[in-house]
Amino acid sequence: MLKRSLIALSLLTALTGCALDGDDGQQGPQGEQGPAGVAGTNGSNGTNGIDGSNGTNGTNGTNGVDGKDANRQLDIQMVGRAVLNAQSPEGAAEIVAYQASKKWIYAINSSGDSAVVNIIAADSFDAAGLVKNNEGVITTTNLSSAITLTLNDNTPGDANSIAIDENNQLLAVAMAAKTTGENGQIAFYDISGDAPVFIKNVTVGALPDMVTFSPDGSKVVVANEGEPEGDYSVDPEGSISVIAVTNGAVADTATQITFTDYNGKQAELEAMGMVFANPTGRTINGKLINTTVAMDLEPEYVSISKDNRYAYVSIQENNGLAVVDLSDNSVKLMGLGFKDWSNLVMDASDKDGKINFKKYPGLYGMYQPDTIASFSWKGANFVVSANEGDGREYFFDATDAADCTAKGGLDFDEDDGCLSYIDESRVEDLTLASNFSYLNNDDDDIGRLKVTTVKGDTDNDGQYEALYTYGARSFTIWDSNGLIVFDSGDEIARITASVHGAAFNNDEDENEGDTRSDAKGAEPEALALGQIGERMFAFIGLERMGGIMVYDITNPYDVKFADYFFNRGVVEGADITGDLAPEGMSFVPAEQSATGKPLLIIGNEISGSVAVWQVALSAK
Repeated sequence: MLKRSLIALSLLTALTGCALDGDDGQQGPQGEQGPAGVAGTNGSNGTNGIDGSNGTNGTNGTNGVDGKDANRQLDIQMVGRAVLNAQSPEGAAEIVAYQASKKWIYAINSSGDSAVVNIIAADSFDAAGLVKNNEGVITTTNLSSAITLTLNDNTPGDANSIAIDENNQLLAVAMAAKTTGENGQIAFYDISGDAPVFIKNVTVGALPDMVTFSPDGSKVVVANEGEPEGDYSVDPEGSISVIAVTNGAVADTATQITFTDYNGKQAELEAMGMVFANPTGRTINGKLINTTVAMDLEPEYVSISKDNRYAYVSIQENNGLAVVDLSDNSVKLMGLGFKDWSNLVMDASDKDGKINFKKYPGLYGMYQPDTIASFSWKGANFVVSANEGDGREYFFDATDAADCTAKGGLDFDEDDGCLSYIDESRVEDLTLASNFSYLNNDDDDIGRLKVTTVKGDTDNDGQYEALYTYGARSFTIWDSNGLIVFDSGDEIARITASVHGAAFNNDEDENEGDTRSDAKGAEPEALALGQIGERMFAFIGLERMGGIMVYDITNPYDVKFADYFFNRGVVEGADITGDLAPEGMSFVPAEQSATGKPLLIIGNEISGSVAVWQVALSAK
């Protein structure tokens, strides 16, 4: 507080000197008057100043650059829908592809006893056939299968993936053998005529899980997952197959790319951020298990760069990416590392009865992408990943619990059999180190979250100093060096929580909110990229919630959330309706669409439905 003081002002007095007065003298005579003074003359006027010259006009400013159109909101509406095998729809529509020359949709249908592909005409759409129910969900259809391609007439096994090449009018179908460890085949069809015509089978690796053509149609690349038998008695190596197509003719044999050069380098790969989970060192069903790196790696999905040079292959369970140089078929592995959840929020429990976002220092996510796609910007290649996550759990036959234990199993289940291996645990079943003292390891906190047991106990003392959960609950853009350019962080969870409220983190086959919070959340799995006008968009399908996230990724260093749409009922306790579990997606450019506007075709695994969405820039 400021203090004030009063200043007193003093008046100074004039001091005068004193003297003795003398007598007054006589008055003198008056003097004569002096002459009058002469008047002065007026001064002359000053001259006017010279006018200043006018300044020159300034130059006109240049016209401003026309402003660019703002990123207009998308206009998204369903224009087509089909349900395959409505009596038993699960698995009836999984992976989809589009033949632009005929405007046909191809969908793998695995709901029956044999593998088939349903072909649906998409050359016109009757909007009147799509009617919303009282929840605003479209359950009716206006499309149907016109041709059924029975794959097992020419190729044994199960269908996992399909791809179409417009250059040579070819269809490729990945067919897995019924017996674990046996090589699968790629079935090729000529699709230039009125119906597909079988050409040949080409043998590839064990369990071909995904097949795709290079943009120029000169090569077919296959991800061979090579999963083990339930008791690990057979564990084939994961591999990548490359099949040449020359002047429209498919080669008789494939080139096999293996990972045997990485055997003995597991520690080096783990230091790069890869993960290896297997029962090495245990004896199961009478066999001592010794899993090599090549056996453990399980290629999942393939995307080929637009310049036809590189094949990018996700290796989901191992949290890695393989890059194949198709000019010489050389391959290198890149670990994707781990997502730090200390500055992001997550709902980690399905038992807390609410949306409960928290930050968890010490918790990390394994990206473990399923679907990937690639695009170029400024001449550089970028990879986009849907970070679903996946653990390992295998069973084999045993008569009862005692038999299971005698055979080296971990647990017995009447439905699944004898558990041979699992890398998953709930956090509440682990002992946490002191750095986790800030949380309660229970159902209301992190206790229900599923994490891996193969990482986190850094000093092997039985206490976990770090926790690693499955998937990253996001999508990510990576550069060709394996560096993260963009990750959607916790946006998927926050957006779906805002939109769906209590139905947040629903499962794909029931209406009960929060059921997937403990296990990968909404689960981004399907992915497609598409050009709309001058913008590049990423569409991310959420397997559990059933919705589709849309992001503008035109500039990978300036990514923007664009929209979210879905067609499923979410009323608690009500029968589930609409399109459930998007598994595969295909983007159709405007110039190849029957409507003259871009389309997004989605295969929904649980509902067995194929949904066609028109996605265009809004005219507003």
